[in-house]
Amino acid sequence: MASEEDYYAILGVAKNASGAEVKKAYRRKAIEYHPDRNQGSKEAEEKFKEISEAYSVLSDPDKRSVYDRFGKDGLRGAGYSPHFSSVEDILSSFGSLFDDFFGFGMGGRRRSRGPQRGADLRYDLEITLAEAVQGTERELELAHPVACETCQGSGAKPGTDRRTCPRCQGTGQLIQNQGFFTLSTTCPACHGQGSIVEQPCPACNGEGRVDRVRTVTLSIPAGVDDGNRLRLSSEGEPGPRGGPPGDLYVFLHVAPDERFVRQGLDLHVEVEVDFVQAALGTSLDLTLVDGSNKKADLRRGSQPGDVIVVRGAGVPRLRGYGRGDLIAHVKVLIPTKLTAEQEQLLRDYAASRKIEVAEKRKGFFQRLKS
Repeated sequence: MASEEDYYAILGVAKNASGAEVKKAYRRKAIEYHPDRNQGSKEAEEKFKEISEAYSVLSDPDKRSVYDRFGKDGLRGAGYSPHFSSVEDILSSFGSLFDDFFGFGMGGRRRSRGPQRGADLRYDLEITLAEAVQGTERELELAHPVACETCQGSGAKPGTDRRTCPRCQGTGQLIQNQGFFTLSTTCPACHGQGSIVEQPCPACNGEGRVDRVRTVTLSIPAGVDDGNRLRLSSEGEPGPRGGPPGDLYVFLHVAPDERFVRQGLDLHVEVEVDFVQAALGTSLDLTLVDGSNKKADLRRGSQPGDVIVVRGAGVPRLRGYGRGDLIAHVKVLIPTKLTAEQEQLLRDYAASRKIEVAEKRKGFFQRLKS
């Protein structure tokens, strides 16, 4: 496990280092601490994992952005898991990167032909604003390959085993010497797996995986926001040849709400009040995002655009303490139709304040007489 030392310090680069500089620094340290060059050194292996963890974050623009803003806690909160449990996990994650660094047969350690970790899966999920604020559980239906139960993912008929490919002797590669050059190609007999199935499993036809629909329960914590990502460990695709499954990454998309607009941890809402309520003040019932009501005072003489702030009625801080506020924006409604009595009351009020208003409209017969 990596220490609490800064990732930039681990690789020995500046915080404004370019991607090429990060890669160069990792190359230098990877050569120094690679387990194949430090046989039996547990310290070198741990150091190799540590620099690989740092590189996995700083070489990825998205992860690096989260790390720069929120540190390692931010990475964990966003669903990133940069920690590597083994050297093989590192080699599997970086793919051909080590071939570029070390060259074939130059200390890069050939990738294991045995069980390998499965691919990660992505699932896009739309939720409501209320679900994002309060948290919820969702049942996800996933349709993807899973390990064959009959052969336990090996692809071989029960009671039989895969055997080493006789053509490539288990390397998965065929080496051909052409003058001064050595050409490496994928073995066509085993397709690079290093082993073959003589008696295929009848349930999966030797693939080791079958298509299946399964249900996964996702717990969505209160306070998530649009674009947040949740990780479900070991819920991805099963690994080839009985390897461990990958992870499932759920990307959240919060649908627009008809009443509320979210800004950070605050919720904004428009509340309509009569002009008399704005002038004299009143007590309002504000509906919160969870559907409950909250009493709030509208002060006497409120103006259009004034706000009423309800502390702690906003969005809870994700994986933290405290929450935002509900901010109600006052919209004053002006009546468009008045009875004769209501109009006279307003005219009397205007006269008492010496406010000029339009003359009283004449009726139909009064207009004919004039």
